[in-house]
Amino acid sequence: MTTKAKEPKTSPPAKTRTSPAKPAATVAAALAASATVQDAVNAVVRELSEIQSKIVTSRPPIAELAETYETYLRRVADTKGKPPLYPYVGSGIGNGPLVELADGSVKWDMINGIGVHMFGHSDPDMINTSLRAALSDIVMQGNLQFNADSIEFSETLLAEASKSSRLKYCFLTSSGAMANESALKICYQKNAPASRVLAFDDCFMGRSVTMAQIGDSAAGRVGIPLNTLVDYVPFYDPENSQRSTQEAVRYLQKYIDRYPGQHACFVMELVQGEGGFNVAPREFFETLMRICQENNIAIWIDEVQTFGRTSEMFHFQQLELGQYVDVVTIGKMSQACACLYSEDYNPKPGLLSGTFISGSVELQVGKRVLERLRDGDYYGADGRIAKLHQAFRQHAKNMVEKHRNWFPPITLPDGLQRSNGFYGGVGGMMRLTPFAGDKSKIIKALHVMFNEGVIAFYCGHGPYHIRFLPPVGVMRPNHFDEVFRIMEIAFAKAAAAEGGK
Repeated sequence: MTTKAKEPKTSPPAKTRTSPAKPAATVAAALAASATVQDAVNAVVRELSEIQSKIVTSRPPIAELAETYETYLRRVADTKGKPPLYPYVGSGIGNGPLVELADGSVKWDMINGIGVHMFGHSDPDMINTSLRAALSDIVMQGNLQFNADSIEFSETLLAEASKSSRLKYCFLTSSGAMANESALKICYQKNAPASRVLAFDDCFMGRSVTMAQIGDSAAGRVGIPLNTLVDYVPFYDPENSQRSTQEAVRYLQKYIDRYPGQHACFVMELVQGEGGFNVAPREFFETLMRICQENNIAIWIDEVQTFGRTSEMFHFQQLELGQYVDVVTIGKMSQACACLYSEDYNPKPGLLSGTFISGSVELQVGKRVLERLRDGDYYGADGRIAKLHQAFRQHAKNMVEKHRNWFPPITLPDGLQRSNGFYGGVGGMMRLTPFAGDKSKIIKALHVMFNEGVIAFYCGHGPYHIRFLPPVGVMRPNHFDEVFRIMEIAFAKAAAAEGGK
């Protein structure tokens, strides 16, 4: 008997090994990576840097440009129906905190379009980002159609906000007022049918019809029908710390008792901007926030002006109040504006929308702003912003001590006078109060300062203050040497015009 030999086992055919397929590059990615584009952008930025280096300090107007400049100003008046508050028309270039105007003059810009230009004028890095963003297929992005950069901006912002809060979502919009409108809608919907709003005395919310009604400025709502129900709580008084907190609690509880279940939110500026750069400690806000939580009242923090400007990116982070926050609004230095909210306050579909969210340049520049703030040495007790504020206070202190006649006692709304507090604020929000806080004298001083080479603005509702929002991203403490030297000249002229010494 023969045995049939077994056939050798054979392995199945070996599979051909291939490298993972690379994702197909878009045409847009090819354009962004183009050596031609990179070389062109770099060449423009180099040329800008060389030319802007000629701007090193303030200077007066060029006489030959006076007629052209006056024509610009007349055209402003003709198109707006009234002259501009300041005769400001920019030339389109500057160097950090210095800006050139169309009359050839150069001025220290200490207000930056009310705090928009965090990195000053003609920052090479921001120009680089802007040039690349200008290659986008669309100028404006919207809620229906948008590009990846709007997503990246939101993600970068939320990554910072969520470090110490429950904030989870972001709705982008084109202005601080619209961010605030979005926040109010979220609070109304979540807490319906509650229809009342709690706010602080002297608050400012924006220029839309509803925000003008919530903002505590009579001039800002003249002729506007008052149909938004607002209850005002007194803000913190540093002269009477414990009593002012007790008074705020008393007002808040009174409104809650008077209108049970009818308050949708309490909107809080943690630093009052237009109201006078008024500040308050953590304990003041926390006491009120706890009462709001106990009564299901949304806590909405308006950081449109404070965002990025204090010792943390968000001021609620600096005050360690993130656990209480339901909604936060930001704007100004972020270029694109946003309303952030927690899972509990995520609105139903259809509530938030709008044609525009922001421009492609603004979104990419805004993301770059966030990155530089996040990765730079701006924050903390020894950060650049804290050091800049310390330098301001030292210069202000020296000026007050040297020129006591410019700093008489400040008259408060209740008629009492205060012989201190001539300078204040926090971080990149700074104020100085000469001439007893008299509005007409403050405005006169601001105009003289402008002519001499320093641009600032005012804030407060009586007393009034000179307000500074310097470009904290690029300004250095020693820059205040020149700024205060010019201010000293301006104050002397303003005082002489008023009959002072």
